[in-house]
Amino acid sequence: MNLESSLDSLKGIGEKTKLLFEKAGIENLNDLIGYYPRTYERFSAPVRIDCLEEGEVFAVEGKLISPLATRHVRGLTISAAPCSDGTGEITVTWFNMPFLRNSMKTGVPYIFRGRIKRKGQQLLMEQPAVFHIEQYHALLSELKPVYSLVKGMTGLMVQKAVKQVLAGKDLIREYLPLPVREAYHLSEYNFAVEQIHFPKDRQSLELARRRLVFDEFFFFLLQLRRMKQVRDRSENRFAVRPSDKVQELIANLPYTLTNAQQKVWRTIEQELQGNAVMARLIQGDVGSGKTIVSILALVMMADSGYQGALMVPTEVLARQHYESFCELMEQNGFPFRCVLLVGSMTAKQKREAYEKIASGEASVIIGTHALIQDKVVYRNLALVITDEQHRFGVRQRELLSQKGDMPHTIVMSATPIPRTLAVILYGDLDIAVINEMPSNRLPIKNCVVGTGYRKKAYDFIRRQTELGHQAYVICPMVEESESVDAENVVEYTEILRRELPGQICVEYLHGKMKPAEKNEIMERFLKNEIQVLVSTTVVEVGVNVPNATVMMIENSERFGLAQLHQLRGRVGRGSAQSYCIFLYGMEGKQIRERLDILNRSNDGFEIANRDMQLRGPGDLFGVRQSGMLDFSLADIYSDAEILQQANEAVGELMRLDPELTLPEHQDLKRQYELLVKQKSDHLNL
Repeated sequence: MNLESSLDSLKGIGEKTKLLFEKAGIENLNDLIGYYPRTYERFSAPVRIDCLEEGEVFAVEGKLISPLATRHVRGLTISAAPCSDGTGEITVTWFNMPFLRNSMKTGVPYIFRGRIKRKGQQLLMEQPAVFHIEQYHALLSELKPVYSLVKGMTGLMVQKAVKQVLAGKDLIREYLPLPVREAYHLSEYNFAVEQIHFPKDRQSLELARRRLVFDEFFFFLLQLRRMKQVRDRSENRFAVRPSDKVQELIANLPYTLTNAQQKVWRTIEQELQGNAVMARLIQGDVGSGKTIVSILALVMMADSGYQGALMVPTEVLARQHYESFCELMEQNGFPFRCVLLVGSMTAKQKREAYEKIASGEASVIIGTHALIQDKVVYRNLALVITDEQHRFGVRQRELLSQKGDMPHTIVMSATPIPRTLAVILYGDLDIAVINEMPSNRLPIKNCVVGTGYRKKAYDFIRRQTELGHQAYVICPMVEESESVDAENVVEYTEILRRELPGQICVEYLHGKMKPAEKNEIMERFLKNEIQVLVSTTVVEVGVNVPNATVMMIENSERFGLAQLHQLRGRVGRGSAQSYCIFLYGMEGKQIRERLDILNRSNDGFEIANRDMQLRGPGDLFGVRQSGMLDFSLADIYSDAEILQQANEAVGELMRLDPELTLPEHQDLKRQYELLVKQKSDHLNL
């Protein structure tokens, strides 16, 4: 079976189903087997009622004490009855399932499985699944995959398709050399793929996940090392001179650069004039002022007669950087021409931009990944800057660099990564840190509260909008899910529209929307046409909205601390006091203690270190939390040990066979080249 084959080569997948899968990003069989479950449903042994804990999913073996009572509330049919197992009582409740009244008998033992809630002193289990005892015991050893789904897709649909592909045994020839697999106790690849989708037990799942996480890190780091090989052999081909205009720009800024900004700029200034090609990471917390340092570098290159390009992850952010740069040039009377290049521009606008870039009329080019399209030809590209690196793959950064003759590279990141991991993850770059915040920034005020605080939070948001400010509300999900009890942006937006006064405009934003829709929403939010934006973490890398003063995060226990800190960084960017409200949906001492770290600190790097310490080996059965560097399974915090092992393995491989020419490395080389090609194909180049 060819993994590059289209999905309709599978039995039961017609045009309609194929379109649904494509909407989820699954375009061929290879994408399908890489569409890993986001969690697993476990059927664990029943728990005594007197041992139940609020907020968790449990199974209870008990009997109904009285028949189901049915009542009608606002269009809902609610059926409920008390259940006992001899150690205590719990009320089981179903919505819009009146037929259960005829099938559920009092005095008959059942197993009820669902999430536990508490109302006063009363324990509740809402919408539980019901099993006969023999039926449930047969499920005890199962781990059922739960996939992320788009509307119209079902988990069963994905399972059937994956099973068909897995039926073609030996999907991919094992490519990791045996010494590597033995040294790091890694399972065989085809075993790993089968067990990640349909694990026979927890141990098999752990083995499978470990192997696939290792592979993700291994190929990522191999690509970094090969880029570094090329760069280390390269001399600086650009005659860059000291720039009076840079000094003039610094003197005319309406603020003074912090000591950290000045130190990092001096380093970059020296390296641009040095003998070797610069490859530098500027790592700094959200709001620490990395962008102005990159602008100084762009001005220096332009003043020496070269071109510089700045690539950012969103169109709205690209437009904002473009407008800011043009304004600075105009205010200072500098002659440097800047052009914008983003995907939504018309064919005519793009053609005009291409001409200015090719002729050298444009000294500075700012845009999204449109900067790396084939049609873009640079005249003398000498500096490449990528902003928010964890939103770009290594391949995208490499492609932009290839547009010039070994240009200098600056990568900017606000992602708080502990230095021990940053040295590995940015292995091809020298690291400079801006560890000081501008003096005019007020620290964000934080609070960590349960859902009982929600009404007060809504009132607070209303008062902030009455003062002319704006707010973000973050939900972990796009739409309602049967398998996950968490807030979703679509329904939450409707709730907020009912709760807040009509003059407050509430809209939603999520990653499954079309790019044009996302851009329109962000533009309207930027102009304060939208006062409250309900969003998934897609705003983690957004635009600078100084007017936004409130960040409220629902189900904050579902996110990693570092990601919560990134989200918090969307506010506190103006002169007004800003606030972050972390709401947790599940009770628990550990949850509150973990979130309280954010309550006590606004330092992203301290938080990142605590995050890494707290994660431990990670929860295989929870949502992957970091979302950083675009790995499918790997989490740089909880998988830090595997990351370090993959780094060792790549280092040894590059020492033994840097060009992968040995016979025993040919399968590995083929797999590496295939992955690089797939990443290029996904960029539509």
